[in-house]
Amino acid sequence: MVNDNHNYCVILAGGKGRRLWPCSREERPKQFIDFFGTGRTQLQQTFDRMRKILPLSHIYINTNRIYLELVREQLPEVEADHIMAEPIHRNTAPSVAWACHRIGHLDDRANLLVVPSDQVVLNEEAFRTNVCEGFDFVADNDCLLTMGVKPTRAEPGYGYIQIGESARHAVHRVQSFTEKPDREFARMFMESGEFYWNTGLFLSNVRYLFQQCFAQFLPMVLRKLDIDNPAWTLEEEDRYVADNFPSYPNMSIERGILEKSDNVYVMKCDFGWADVGTWHSVYEAMRKVDGDNVVIDSDVLVDDARNNIVKLPKGKLAVINGLEGYIVAEEGNVLLICRKEDSSALIRKFVNEVQMKRGDEFV
Repeated sequence: MVNDNHNYCVILAGGKGRRLWPCSREERPKQFIDFFGTGRTQLQQTFDRMRKILPLSHIYINTNRIYLELVREQLPEVEADHIMAEPIHRNTAPSVAWACHRIGHLDDRANLLVVPSDQVVLNEEAFRTNVCEGFDFVADNDCLLTMGVKPTRAEPGYGYIQIGESARHAVHRVQSFTEKPDREFARMFMESGEFYWNTGLFLSNVRYLFQQCFAQFLPMVLRKLDIDNPAWTLEEEDRYVADNFPSYPNMSIERGILEKSDNVYVMKCDFGWADVGTWHSVYEAMRKVDGDNVVIDSDVLVDDARNNIVKLPKGKLAVINGLEGYIVAEEGNVLLICRKEDSSALIRKFVNEVQMKRGDEFV
């Protein structure tokens, strides 16, 4: 466990998870389901990972009010004042600003790691080492530090970070960000050796992030929650957030802060990482069986079928013949059979159409 008690993390767990529909549903999105049949949900696995690095009192959960009971149910050991439930979905920039305020009031020397809740980490010990090194770096430097991993394939569904000049062992200045390039550019990025995948994990010391980055680039976000003012009670803070959150921009921390700042660094990490936010990314990250198919915790007989990803409820058997490059996924009242290629855009379209034509019970 990290000895420096100024290190904290906030786990972001408020998303709707629609890109993994129909298995991820609005009432129980992907971070709250045991997607891979491990016995722990993605949120719980992320929490378990951080619990090995930080004390329980330094781990915060950001979510939406509609998922508050799910968080309490799945992480009963987390105190109520460490769960920050937003009144409306507004992406990650306002979420991180709120976490900066709450943690900064408690500790004006705090360093913060922002952790998405929908990732796979294969090497837990390497992850711990990289996180500890990252905390040391931002404690000594007023900057933003992203955690990058070397690409293993030309993946168009991820963000890419171009590394610049070296600042310290394994830490470089960021030269550029590119969000979800087309496949040909992704191939060029991978072959150049200059680009790393953007994991969505980043660190900073709270004072710099809140007082300089948010003040400069997103001054409207939680502008009255100044960590130099006397601490509000939690009730006053929650009331302020409830009244003002709907007026904040629907903007990611990458778009709002990281891509605008010229003081961003990237650490080359080697902990074995995959984003499991889309069907295509899950397919690419998972072990393949005969015919390069991916079968996730499901009972499936495959005959003359290739490059598919299949996930079914317990107690269901699928027999699949002659299918190539498809998603076959069932949950509750929805069965999805969809081409895997360009599936993110297709699923977004299907979810919108289904919601309009059939209602919320299918979303």
